[in-house]
Amino acid sequence: MLSSLQSHEEEEEPTTNPTNTSFIPTTPSQFLIPTSASPRQILMRCAELMHHGDRPTALRIASFLISAVSPLGDSSDRVVYHFAQAIIRLIESSNAAPNPSTSMNKCGTQLVQPSYLAFNQITPFLRFAHLTANQAILEAIDGHRGVHIIDMDTAHGFQWPPLLQAIAVHGYRGDSGPPSVRITGAGTDVNALRRTADRLHAFARSLGLPFQFNPLYLHSYNLRSSLMQLHQSSSSSEKGEVLIVNCVLFLHKLLYADRDERQLHDFLATVRAMGPAVVTIAERELGVATAPQDFCRVFSESLEYYTAVFEALEATVPPNSVERREVEERWLGEEIKESLVPAGGTRGAGGMRFERWDVIMRENGFTPRRLSEYSLSQARLLLRLHYPSEGYQLHVSKEGLFLGWQARALFSVSSWQ
Repeated sequence: MLSSLQSHEEEEEPTTNPTNTSFIPTTPSQFLIPTSASPRQILMRCAELMHHGDRPTALRIASFLISAVSPLGDSSDRVVYHFAQAIIRLIESSNAAPNPSTSMNKCGTQLVQPSYLAFNQITPFLRFAHLTANQAILEAIDGHRGVHIIDMDTAHGFQWPPLLQAIAVHGYRGDSGPPSVRITGAGTDVNALRRTADRLHAFARSLGLPFQFNPLYLHSYNLRSSLMQLHQSSSSSEKGEVLIVNCVLFLHKLLYADRDERQLHDFLATVRAMGPAVVTIAERELGVATAPQDFCRVFSESLEYYTAVFEALEATVPPNSVERREVEERWLGEEIKESLVPAGGTRGAGGMRFERWDVIMRENGFTPRRLSEYSLSQARLLLRLHYPSEGYQLHVSKEGLFLGWQARALFSVSSWQ
């Protein structure tokens, strides 16, 4: 493979380099890529070139990788292909300002909706996050006449039908029937919120469950214009109604275009002032850059993370699966790009590991609620019934419940008060 790269480079820029290496001139330094280098090693060289500001050479190498590895190959080929594609897209869009409303609103568009549905079906990650967060919510509402859930990223609302059904079946306030449920669903796509509201209302009616859904429009996750609405939403809670704030795959979005985490801390201060009984958090176990010089480290960590995700798909989904290709191209491909995009000029948008979330939550006055043993049992049952592979691993560490592939933690869920 590398020999063809070498000849291509020699045709473009003749060189007297006589050895068995590909000679790729860069600015301000020069890099040699051995002919024995693997696609993964070449990909890391691209990251180095990006870090040193030589985008033209990085673009040439990434373009070569796109032609040399297949999105239909094994997991190692596929992950290299999608990272190379992300590099190309980053370089091509480097002259445009980051647009959080475009990248973060992908769940609400008709174009990407099939990939969200497929991701929810063929991987356990969203189901694990929803199931575990819902169990924490169920345990918090026991004995209350009503529950008000502020869901900070409602998307298609897949989290809520299982919770509504559990409340309808088990009651949670004795012989007087189930509690009323009110969800304030936040998002950046008004039409998606309306469709979600219609589906949830219809489902709740079929259960005979008292239910309301109120959409909360967030303008491109700029919460400065939305904090007052959050206050008003929480203050409208009825007597006997317990307040829950649900942050499944949401908090990392507040880091986008935010150099000093101020928006994140402002949001948590607002939530703290509401006095919720529980705040549920689910996030990817993926770190971010805190300075421009961290790009290579973040690139390497993101590559490690998504290598594990692609290996899990390789082991659990048929090789010719249309759903897998949809997920990898339209969902994971977008995630990979976002994990590398400089946000605020200083960080990527991928998220933070649980250790950092733990510190941030405690700094903002929250204390952890230990997830119950039943939560762990439910997660184990989910994997055994729907994803019966020995590769998926569950473990409890500190106050979080983690789902990973082999030895690599990929998602964490925690509960706070």
